[in-house]
Amino acid sequence: MYTPPHFEEVRESEILKIIENFPLATLVCTKDSDLIINHIPLIRLSSTTYLGHIAKTNPLHSLFPAGVDATAVFSTENSYVSPNWYPSKALSHRHVPTWNYQVVHLIGRVNFDFSHKARLRVVGMLTKFHEEKYSSNNAWKMSDAPKDYMEMMLDGIVAFEFKIESIVAKSKLSQNREKEDFDSVKNRMKELNKDHLYEAMTSIERVD
Repeated sequence: MYTPPHFEEVRESEILKIIENFPLATLVCTKDSDLIINHIPLIRLSSTTYLGHIAKTNPLHSLFPAGVDATAVFSTENSYVSPNWYPSKALSHRHVPTWNYQVVHLIGRVNFDFSHKARLRVVGMLTKFHEEKYSSNNAWKMSDAPKDYMEMMLDGIVAFEFKIESIVAKSKLSQNREKEDFDSVKNRMKELNKDHLYEAMTSIERVD
């Protein structure tokens, strides 16, 4: 990924925040000269391992029974940035539109686990994390479903571990702009209800 130094994101806390808030990964791998792309929510098991699962009918696990090198891409909300939002535009008009966003690439290897234990673990972890986040005191539990139905659903998936070898992250948040322009864009994010981008701009250091 092309990442100018002033947009490189190295803060571990911010990288984890991006993944937790936008967990639907675009998982990319290759077979011969073909790209194989899937969209899969992942959950963190440790600093070097994420978990996920695919449908058993997805050919990914049969194409790569011994595992496969892959990249998982996590993208936040994003926004067009108009030159009209820069107060400095009035001085020279030497500005053009751009786009603000954050993205994380996890590079590593997918290893499939066909065991019942692995399927139960990943579904349990994903369910617990997201139900607590979205449903709070009324969280759905796997035990709420009839046992035979739950087993049938579990039998229809394949679990995997994603072992992380490297991380590349980028925060393109107008931090290379003059303070007046940066503040103006940040405030526009708030007006547009781009809450994640507004908070990200609030926490990032501007580059002089």
